[in-house]
Amino acid sequence: MGVSNKNAQDDIQPKGNKKPLQVLHISKKDSQKKSQEIHNEQNNLQEDIKKENIAIKPQIIKDHPVKEIEDTNESIKAFDISQQDLNRPLNFTEQNKDFKFERTVDEFDFDESAFLEALNANEPIGATGETISGKVIAIESDGLYVDIGGKAPGYMPKKECGLGVITNFKERFSIGLEMEVLVIKEQNADGMVTVSARALILRKSWEKVSNFAKKGELIDVLINGFNRGGLTCDVDGLRGFIPRSQLEDGQDYQSFVGKTLKVAFLEVNPESRKLVLSEKKASIVSKLTSLELGQLIEGEVLAVKPYGFFIDLGGASGLLHQSSLTNGSIRSLREVFREGEIIKALISEIDLEKGRIGLNTALLENSAGELIIDKQKVMQEAAERALKTKTLFNKKELDK
Repeated sequence: MGVSNKNAQDDIQPKGNKKPLQVLHISKKDSQKKSQEIHNEQNNLQEDIKKENIAIKPQIIKDHPVKEIEDTNESIKAFDISQQDLNRPLNFTEQNKDFKFERTVDEFDFDESAFLEALNANEPIGATGETISGKVIAIESDGLYVDIGGKAPGYMPKKECGLGVITNFKERFSIGLEMEVLVIKEQNADGMVTVSARALILRKSWEKVSNFAKKGELIDVLINGFNRGGLTCDVDGLRGFIPRSQLEDGQDYQSFVGKTLKVAFLEVNPESRKLVLSEKKASIVSKLTSLELGQLIEGEVLAVKPYGFFIDLGGASGLLHQSSLTNGSIRSLREVFREGEIIKALISEIDLEKGRIGLNTALLENSAGELIIDKQKVMQEAAERALKTKTLFNKKELDK
């Protein structure tokens, strides 16, 4: 390790022609100018950074549920404001004075008759059970089409064109034939309804026989068959039935097939299509038609019931109800009449539909309860007393 010589640099001398080192001289003025420029650049850089920090604010990231709640609150607030506007009465003075209604409801071109006509045109035609007049417009092998005034024609299947089997179908019906039909099925998606001539015929037949039954009319029927319970027949296209118990002679009832019988209506029910006839009732009704209100008749007491007496009138029976027996009070019906006793009474009711005769003895009394006190006298003077009641029944007949 050598010894350091502090004066070593002073001993070094330049050798040869080498130029001495040149020292760069910087003036003080230039140094200050340069330092000032650097300082200004630093200040400008700091100002820019400060502005960027102020302009860029941190963005708060909210959770999705929180955002939905705030959006809902904003919507509710907006709805409340709009609701207040709706509740507040309109004040047109606050609005623009130039605002005008261009048209009012009354100014629209509205034709009420045309509107009603359009409604009627679109109204469905042909409710079930409705009777409509139409015209045949087309014939096919399985049925025909009838113009009924709707947006589509009515269709009538071949089996609904009439009663029984139609053999000469195309000859019986022709284009343009006018006919009445009954709607049996309402319109489908195409506006077409199903109609029937057969159903209309049967409906009219039920109406006809119902009217006959109410009037107590008798009809003649041709027996076309039999079964274990009785005979069958045809009544205006309806199937009628005569029970064996309703025949005058039901022993050999099969022998009536092909023969004509006079019968009365026992039951007429279009809903259940039940038509029951009776030969026995026909004979009773025949006798009833010879009777009249107020007529004095004589008969035998057949039976005593809690509500009155049944009286045999020679093939027909009449009912003497307890309310028509006497004007007095009684404890028992048997204290007045007994079974097998012959009595006289007035005819007060004739019901041909039910084949029933109503009788009255109270009108033969001159005083209340006379029939109970002196029955023999009332019966002996019955003919004379019946004349006094004749005007009463004549008035009753006129009131019908």
